[in-house]
Amino acid sequence: MSLRNAVQLIAYPDRIGKDLKDLAGFMEQYLDTAVGGVHILPFYPSNADAGFSPLTHKEVDSAYGNWADIERIAAQFDVCADLTVNHISDESEEFKDFLQHKDQSKYADLFVRVDKMGEFTPDDMAKIHIRKEKEPFREITFADGSKERVWCTFTEQQIDLNYESDATYELMEEYIAFLASKGVKLFRLDAFGYTTKRVGSSCFLVEPDVYRNLDWVNSVAQKHGARCLPEVHDHSSYQYAISRRDMHPYGFALPPLVLFSLLDANSVYLKHWLRMCPRNMVTVLDTHDGICIPDVEGVLPDERIKALIDNLQQRSADPIMRKSAANIHSVGAIYQITCTFYDALMQNDDAYIAARAIQFFTPGIPQVYYVGLLAGVNDEDLMAETGELRDINRHYYSLDEAKESLSSPVVKRLFKLMEFRSNYPAFDGHFELHSSNDSSVHMAWRHGEYYCEVFVDLNFNTSVLTYLDTETLEEISYTC
Repeated sequence: MSLRNAVQLIAYPDRIGKDLKDLAGFMEQYLDTAVGGVHILPFYPSNADAGFSPLTHKEVDSAYGNWADIERIAAQFDVCADLTVNHISDESEEFKDFLQHKDQSKYADLFVRVDKMGEFTPDDMAKIHIRKEKEPFREITFADGSKERVWCTFTEQQIDLNYESDATYELMEEYIAFLASKGVKLFRLDAFGYTTKRVGSSCFLVEPDVYRNLDWVNSVAQKHGARCLPEVHDHSSYQYAISRRDMHPYGFALPPLVLFSLLDANSVYLKHWLRMCPRNMVTVLDTHDGICIPDVEGVLPDERIKALIDNLQQRSADPIMRKSAANIHSVGAIYQITCTFYDALMQNDDAYIAARAIQFFTPGIPQVYYVGLLAGVNDEDLMAETGELRDINRHYYSLDEAKESLSSPVVKRLFKLMEFRSNYPAFDGHFELHSSNDSSVHMAWRHGEYYCEVFVDLNFNTSVLTYLDTETLEEISYTC
């Protein structure tokens, strides 16, 4: 089943209002013509990592609502949901059964049992792409008192799944079938790159194993009428590889590219990328994570990336660093810059609208994060309260606060642009990149008799949209 070619929202289940009912009501009242879908960040019961440590994918956390709320949203909008393919919570029934019964548990093969993998030498350990300050293992104690190590790529609560076991494939197929029956049309495959564990390798994006895993998940999703959106932050070549496997890749190079282009008034690298980027992308400028740097390596020169990082660090929290023990292959060791996109552009309304205009004309389905939707600024208080750097861009909006934000001039301009992108028929046709000087970008779409273009002047942050009226075919032009 194909996705609507329209803007999608990215939202937590409880940060526009208090729960899924509030989110559904807000979308129905204010976003019905502006978006065609929504990526609802994890709404499952979870015990860590802001929802990404699910106990199961077959329940809705009662704090957020129930399946009727998800189905209500799915009745009007395409729903994207996270499928956490790499791990499951240590409070899941499967893991608790494993702790109780060890080898006699029917889930004994579901988890990566490190001590059964063979010896890891110091050189092997140095190669592993890790995501925390220690080795990605956790010692567990069984009910009989014996001890063993399991693999935990992220927090100690997130237990990695074993893709050498049939049990893992059975669990994933059960989840996919169930979620599709509730109306999910797009599965965001969270952390899929860590599903490949091989002694002597980085245990991250190990080829070709990772594509075998992806192809299998994709085949099951398509059998149930859904599509896949694998999530990976690394060299942009991985997105090209995903695009050729009948899946939607993320356009993760776009956020740093757009920021560089606007802050430096330089469109050269953006246009190089636009000429060759996958046409079936899902594009973002902001997400629940920070502005990731690995995705733009090889697209922007290293010295340009360093200059961008130095610029953004003045307006962001401390950057999130890479933890890969022996493979810090980026500019320095920066992995993410934590900052709202509006603050990254120094709260310049014209620059922010120019950024969105570029995103909406870039090939692919655009997603807009809820903080970006409301032109939110850095939430220093929430970050200080939780100690999580990324919370600077994860503000909790009451319904009243969210509604008040809709009256902001920049948000009104954004909504007008979103409504155009979600409804104008030329976006169902072909993308065109027009000639322009090195401080501007000129993009267009053409489908039959319909045509639209945007010209962005990076020196002045102006965006001029021109299109043919759908009824009269009269040319209309305005500054966004």
